[in-house]
Amino acid sequence: MQIFPAIDLRGGQVVRLCQGDYDQETVYGTDPCAYAREFLDAGAQYLHVVDLDGARDGTPANFDSIAAVVKQGGLYIEVGGGIRTEERIRRYLDLGVGRCILGTAAVKDFDFTARMVQTYGDRIAVGVDARDGYVAVNGWKELSRERGVDFCRRLRDAGVKAVIYTDISRDGTGRGTNLELYEELVRIEGLDVTASGGVSSLEELRRLESLGVRAAILGKALYSGRLDLRTVIQEVGTC
Repeated sequence: MQIFPAIDLRGGQVVRLCQGDYDQETVYGTDPCAYAREFLDAGAQYLHVVDLDGARDGTPANFDSIAAVVKQGGLYIEVGGGIRTEERIRRYLDLGVGRCILGTAAVKDFDFTARMVQTYGDRIAVGVDARDGYVAVNGWKELSRERGVDFCRRLRDAGVKAVIYTDISRDGTGRGTNLELYEELVRIEGLDVTASGGVSSLEELRRLESLGVRAAILGKALYSGRLDLRTVIQEVGTC
C-alpha cells in the first residue's frame, strides 16, 4: 500500500484542522520544505499536499510554498485545494506535480472533470470528502445532495481511476478511520481508493491493505507522534 504523509498549508504554514473546521487549527510549523525533507528521510516516496486556502476560496494562495516543496525533488507529489480550471492543472503539472486532485470542481462541474480525465489520464484524481455520507465542497463548508459512494461510482463511469475519500467526521480526530466505508468503496471495480481521515494505527493500515485499499494518507497521527512514518513504511509501505 502506498503511504502518503500529508502537508496541509494555510497562509504558508503547515497546519492540521479537526474535522475540516478552519476554526480548529493547529499550526505545526512555517517551513513545509523541512517537513517534506523529514518525510523523505524517513523513507517516504509519496507526499499529499493540500492548499487549504485554495480549497475554501479557489485562490492559489500557497502556490509558492508548493513550488518550493516540488523543487526539492525526491517525492511523487499529489496536490489538491482550489484546482478548478485547466490552467491551474497545467500550472501544477508543469511544476513537476505527479497528479492534481479535483474536489469542488468535480462536484460542481462534472463535465469539466470528465474532460480533464480524458486529457490528463491518471494525472488527475478526485478528492471525495463526505460528511454524514454526503459529499462536501468549498473547504468542506457546503454539503451536496449526493452520497459519496454513489458519486464514486459515477466518477468511475466517467473514467476516473483514483479517488481520495475522506470521512470528515474522522479527520484529525485520532478516533480511527471508517473501515466499513472503505470496505464498500473497494467493491467499485476499476477504482483505486485512497483512505484519508482518522487513520491512526498500524492495525488499521494492515486492515485497509487487506481490504484492497490502494493508498492511505497520514496526517494528525504523524504530527502528534502516534504513528512513526519510518515504521509504517517498513510494515505496510510499497512502491
